[in-house]
Amino acid sequence: MRKTGIALLVAAMCCLAAAPALHAATVPAGTAIVMTLDDSVSSKDATTGQRVACSVAEDVQVSGKTVIPRGSKGSCSVASVQASGHLKTPAKLWLKIDSITVNGKTNTVTTRWSGQTGPSHDKRNVVAIGGGTAAGALIGAIAGGGKGAAIGAAVGAGAGTAGAAMTGKKDITYPAETKLRFTTKTDLAVK
Repeated sequence: MRKTGIALLVAAMCCLAAAPALHAATVPAGTAIVMTLDDSVSSKDATTGQRVACSVAEDVQVSGKTVIPRGSKGSCSVASVQASGHLKTPAKLWLKIDSITVNGKTNTVTTRWSGQTGPSHDKRNVVAIGGGTAAGALIGAIAGGGKGAAIGAAVGAGAGTAGAAMTGKKDITYPAETKLRFTTKTDLAVK
């Protein structure tokens, strides 16, 4: 009976020693990792390198086994950011994963950026400024003929430009709970 107990104890110790090796795995390059942002971030006031707490939104599996479980804590950072300008500059906000903690161990992660660049303001500005110019010329022509049309066009263009400048800012904001999809650039050895 005693020999059986010792044999079982030795077998259990061997299994425990081998257990960490069973959980270690390599996540291949090109694997998608979906993260949920814990904090909000906006192109209006974010800075490059700013940390954003996050967590894994979906299990990451390799060969049918979960290597990075949903809910694992991570750290993202702002990779590229630009606040929206009034007339020309579209907003942009791109993030990357820096690390993910699995079983108490922090793993450095290298991913492609996830985010967006806002649309160009050019088309909307041309419409606003052109529309202001045409409206000003029409009003000027009615009020004062040819000379009035020229003055009205200049005034209308100024008003259209001012209107485009007043309404042109469209920053990008990711509120907390936003899900972003990243792709690993290199193999990730999960400890």
